[in-house]
Amino acid sequence: MSDTPSPSTPPDSSRTLELRVPDMDCPTCAGKVENSVGRLEGIDGIEPRVTSGRLVVEYDPTLTDDSEIRERVRAAGYEIESSAGERTFSVPNMDCASCAGKVENALERTDGVDDIETRPASGRVTVTVDDGLESTAVIDAIDGAGYDASPIADDSGPIDDREAVWKSRRAVGTAIGAALVTVGMLLEFVFPALDPALATLAGRTYELSQLLFIAAVAVAGTPILRNGYYSVRNRSLDIDFLMGLGIVASVAAHHPFEGAMLAVLFSVAELLERFSMDRARDSLRELMDLSPETATVRREDGAEETVPADELAIGDVVVVRPGEKIPADGVVLEGESAIDQSPITGESVPVDTAASDEVFAGTIPESGYLEVEVESEAGDSTIARIVRMVEDAEREKTEREQFIDRFASVYTPIVLLLAVAAVVVPPLLFGASWNYWFIVGLTLLVLSCPCALVISTPVSVVSGITSAARNGVLIKGGRHLEAVGDSDVLAVDKTGTLTEGDLTVTDVIPLEGADEDDVIRRARTLEQRSEHPIGRAIVGYADEQEIAADRGDGTEPEVSSFEALTGKGVRAEIDGTTHYVGKPDLFDGLADLEHVHATTDGGVALTEMGYSGAFQCDREGCLDVLSEVVPDLQAEGKTVVIVGTDERPIGVIGVADKVRPEAKWAVSQLQEQGVRVVMLTGDNEGTARAIANAVGIEEYHAELLPDEKLEWIRRLADEAGVGNGGDGHVAMVGDGINDAPALATASVGIAMGAAGTDTALETADVALMSDDLTRLPYLYELSGMANGVIRQNVWSSLAVKAVLAVGAPVGIVTVIHAVVIGDMGMSLGVTGNAMRLANVEPETPDGLEGRGDGGR
Repeated sequence: MSDTPSPSTPPDSSRTLELRVPDMDCPTCAGKVENSVGRLEGIDGIEPRVTSGRLVVEYDPTLTDDSEIRERVRAAGYEIESSAGERTFSVPNMDCASCAGKVENALERTDGVDDIETRPASGRVTVTVDDGLESTAVIDAIDGAGYDASPIADDSGPIDDREAVWKSRRAVGTAIGAALVTVGMLLEFVFPALDPALATLAGRTYELSQLLFIAAVAVAGTPILRNGYYSVRNRSLDIDFLMGLGIVASVAAHHPFEGAMLAVLFSVAELLERFSMDRARDSLRELMDLSPETATVRREDGAEETVPADELAIGDVVVVRPGEKIPADGVVLEGESAIDQSPITGESVPVDTAASDEVFAGTIPESGYLEVEVESEAGDSTIARIVRMVEDAEREKTEREQFIDRFASVYTPIVLLLAVAAVVVPPLLFGASWNYWFIVGLTLLVLSCPCALVISTPVSVVSGITSAARNGVLIKGGRHLEAVGDSDVLAVDKTGTLTEGDLTVTDVIPLEGADEDDVIRRARTLEQRSEHPIGRAIVGYADEQEIAADRGDGTEPEVSSFEALTGKGVRAEIDGTTHYVGKPDLFDGLADLEHVHATTDGGVALTEMGYSGAFQCDREGCLDVLSEVVPDLQAEGKTVVIVGTDERPIGVIGVADKVRPEAKWAVSQLQEQGVRVVMLTGDNEGTARAIANAVGIEEYHAELLPDEKLEWIRRLADEAGVGNGGDGHVAMVGDGINDAPALATASVGIAMGAAGTDTALETADVALMSDDLTRLPYLYELSGMANGVIRQNVWSSLAVKAVLAVGAPVGIVTVIHAVVIGDMGMSLGVTGNAMRLANVEPETPDGLEGRGDGGR
């Protein structure tokens, strides 16, 4: 909990209180808490952070205090976590599960430290501490585990850079140790005549080669022995303890060659593992480096000032020139530019942006000067929330990780006991060679380390999640990454998901000698006075076609007696003639819609449209609007609008929610991957059928209320669980707001177009940052591949360990094999295998690479 003055207000006028409310985990919960606290006098601002379970309240201390705020939170039915605060520390050299274990053990014995979260992939430790506990106490505890630590104020701040692995002191010591071992091996095995005896100690003679081996242990093995000491001190049965024990035992048992090889090879393995972890950290660092460090602010007097980006305040106007990164989320006040939004949405096609359009921090204008009004502080920008959520995703262990941790806690002691038994039992009971079985025990000791097994899942999860984030897909945790791949059914919302969510004019059929422009012109003249979505669609289409509301000659018509006819349409007089725009029912008793004449070229256009154009009179192009045109358009999921007077119809307009151009391709790709795609919509049966047919979905359910969608999610899960042990997984994709109950009930909820949408970012398990359905097949491919990589890593680690363990007693496997193959080789193998996930890229279907409107 922090109780400090807000940086944007004077210290004596406002304070900020941050509370941990872990059960406030949905927008509904947040609303209840916000309403309860908001009734207090003196509340200046309330910010519920659902994802992290925190509540930030700005208040006037002269009118209320923190105890009253806490009381109002509890009155809403939510408990507040003690008076503890969360602090984050950078521990750059904590880069493996073994390191994390020592740090955790040290912190667990520190009074005042409650929750502990270690994140080797980013080199950070987050702890919850009691009030009054200084950060120095936490730093001292981490230092007692053998690691340097420093506090960081912002958990979303940049990851500390480390010295290049191959230039580090340990790398130099390892190189020297390797050189000493090489010379010693040449003397002992190739040129024994040049290997003199130099000393005798405790009845044992030491040749030059053996002294070189001991020197190699001293140089290359010192970091291992140091870490092993901290392992003993912190009661951690980890690899550093096991390897340190093996090195000391080898030298003490007069096997300096084995000890030297163990020290050098294990040091090489550690350096390679650190190098691999640095690569994983680089992927996180790339996300954090997307936002610029400085911003150019235009002051009220017109002067420009360069300030740190994290000091920007809401309302500031920043100047952004071509090629510069936009420093904060905001709205364009002036200027136009094509903006590269790929850091946020993953879309490679720049988006055309002008005044009043929303822009995001980290995106880059490619052309044109922009003035942007800041709408969010640096820590609350879209890119900052993405980085924060990617880091939170790393903190959450998947079920596989939890199982492997439990398995490793049993595996290591058992193999360690077998190693001790191998050294002691055969010589004592059967008179076998002490030297031989010592080497066997040492080999099993090396194999008892489950390093490759333990890192097999987290390194895959980090690689997959950061790869997805770079491509515009935000995955909130490893379990959600796994859940997508385990989902055989994908429930899809229609409006705003398969369709663009905005009505547009799709058909214009002119009648009785009018042309298309005339039909749209008269419809626009009436509808521009209406607030109905269909009216806005017609006006928008007229703007696109540059059809003004005039008489066709540039002069303004006289419009009077406008009236909105609820549920039917609109009516008004244009130049003294009453015009109607609305449903076909509106024309009952007015114009005859059963016998009209289409404006065509000799009937050719009617034929092309699929109408017979049968003659009902002496004129060509006879058409029955009610029995031919209206049913056909409605069957295609379109709304039919008639434009006319009380004497004659002038034209027919079809309006529809346009299907996304990539929807059919995305559905077909998902189906090829074996995913059962089901559409759930509240729209009518005819529209649902038309959209389903258009995109290739065979199964759809229409006219569903929100609770009925929820029931269908459960039903689909039950169906998917048949033959699968009752464990059915259903993913759902929607707009993240209207389908909240169904998204929450699904095994994994996927929100469309989450960029700039707080609700979608907070509530969805997976967020597609752009309105691009091509990311769905990519998401399933990435998730399926990640699950496969995790299984490969786990089983290959276990298999290799098992084979080496079986080969050790019969002398086939030695310490060198155990280190090079079982430890170093497998650690590199699982890391390299996990890095393959970074190469999975979204596929864009032909013809959509540069689609209009900036690729939106």
